[in-house]
Amino acid sequence: MSTALDQSQKISSMQQPAWWHGAAIYQIYPRSFLDTDGDGVGDLPGIIERLDYVASLGVEAIWISPFFKSPMADFGYDIADYRAVDPLFGTLEDFDRLLRKAHGLGLKIVIDQVLSHTSSEHAWFAESRQDRSNPRADWYVWADPRPDGGPPNNWLSIFGGIAWKWEPRRSQYYLHNFLSSQPDLNFHKPEVRRAVLENVSFWLERGVDGMRLDAINFCFHDPQLRDNPPKPAEARTGRGFLPDNPYAYQYHVYNNTRPENLPFIEELRRLTDRYPGAVTLGEISAEDSNATIAEYTRPGRLHMGYSFELLSSEHSPAHIRATVEGALAASADAWPCWSISNHDVQRVLSRWGRPDSPPHLATLFTALVCSLRGAVCIYQGEELGLREAEVPFESLRDPYGIAFWPKFKGRDGCRTPMPWDSRASDLGFGSGAAPPWLPLAESHRALAVDRQEADAESLLHHYRRLLRWRKSQPALIRGDIELCAEHSQVLGYVRSLASERLLCAFNLSDRSATFELPVGLRIARLLDDSGARGATAAGSALRFEPYGVLFAQLT
Repeated sequence: MSTALDQSQKISSMQQPAWWHGAAIYQIYPRSFLDTDGDGVGDLPGIIERLDYVASLGVEAIWISPFFKSPMADFGYDIADYRAVDPLFGTLEDFDRLLRKAHGLGLKIVIDQVLSHTSSEHAWFAESRQDRSNPRADWYVWADPRPDGGPPNNWLSIFGGIAWKWEPRRSQYYLHNFLSSQPDLNFHKPEVRRAVLENVSFWLERGVDGMRLDAINFCFHDPQLRDNPPKPAEARTGRGFLPDNPYAYQYHVYNNTRPENLPFIEELRRLTDRYPGAVTLGEISAEDSNATIAEYTRPGRLHMGYSFELLSSEHSPAHIRATVEGALAASADAWPCWSISNHDVQRVLSRWGRPDSPPHLATLFTALVCSLRGAVCIYQGEELGLREAEVPFESLRDPYGIAFWPKFKGRDGCRTPMPWDSRASDLGFGSGAAPPWLPLAESHRALAVDRQEADAESLLHHYRRLLRWRKSQPALIRGDIELCAEHSQVLGYVRSLASERLLCAFNLSDRSATFELPVGLRIARLLDDSGARGATAAGSALRFEPYGVLFAQLT
């Protein structure tokens, strides 16, 4: 290992941090949070009822996954009316109550916006599909068949199969990058862009504090509809899909991440800037996600972006270090947002851990992601140390999992209902009038909120102490970062602000490890109040137990 920080990447901090610099953002998946009306599906009143709990975690904001009117083919990510709350989740008045209570508790509200496509039940599409001459005829991506009647090109859907569906009314195909019930809007049309931005403005006017922009690099397509080039077998890797998914067989240079996207996100940023404090957070899955995030978060574009790089199964110190270094080096002025779990991937304790991993591994993962430079998104239940739930095939609801079973079991395992009450048959999720939309995970009963609240040494209480301590460390919120040289077991970096320097080090292996401090660094004291565990310091040598964590003040 190098004895100096000459191989480290230093990133300068911003002078006047906004609320989202270093913010911890708690993602709520409404369907699975709390059901208050007995229909088996979580709702907005359920979020309101548990907002005090969320505030007690020490987060700055909540991100709420889609609650808009939808036929729920993709469980809300297929929107039929961008300005209406689906009756499953409540009413617009419920959302206003949620907003008021959250703001009263000091919580910001970030909502999902799915701009690249709509539901096939959206009124715009219902009109567009009728014929080729109606006022919205070209609001979606329509194309004539090839001479043999086949689709216009070789583009594929992430959810499997070709990305084109035949519409007999027009004798044309329409594009869908996801489900066939999620037709892609034609962003080359100024009228489409204006209508989309008007929908965004509706929620900003209502008082939301930010937008999490789903698949934001999918808005534009190549107007010439050129074929995507093939990808050789050895390069068939990606984030958000498996190598055996046909989608992995192409370089997606023509159906997403198009250069025309950049002027549009600048338009979006100009709109957002009219609402002081509002933030834009883009979800970006691209051939080179680090480069795309850097491009999308340059001044005048998105405030933040996050990729699937840390949502993969890879979690070696080398991989995490390279991801962080690459993302920050690509744009020194960008403010990243990190995520190791969300509603689309297997829970991190199952993905990065093993069945026999100790429970405190959950604390290590939280400590790691919360000490990186930038904001962090934390998925509901991570504070409890939940593992992926086993959902049998006959109970699956996710069309992605149903299509690719058994190699890929879909996203339902991370979406099962939140366990609130270990004594209740439904874990306190609802009234019991209807069964939960996904089966309960009995393995989560021992980790339910009520049990962890009663145990001062539970993961939940460690999580709260960690976030409370983090807030007291300005270097962790808005400081620079220097990544230590590579180590096969330990990931280490230094966070600094003015004269304050903090060493953060994590043994990501199940074996003991020794980590030598770079030359010139000295430990002033170990920060035991951080909740770190399993690590000691003797001179320049740090000794870690398996999965040990160390935070130290440096001189």
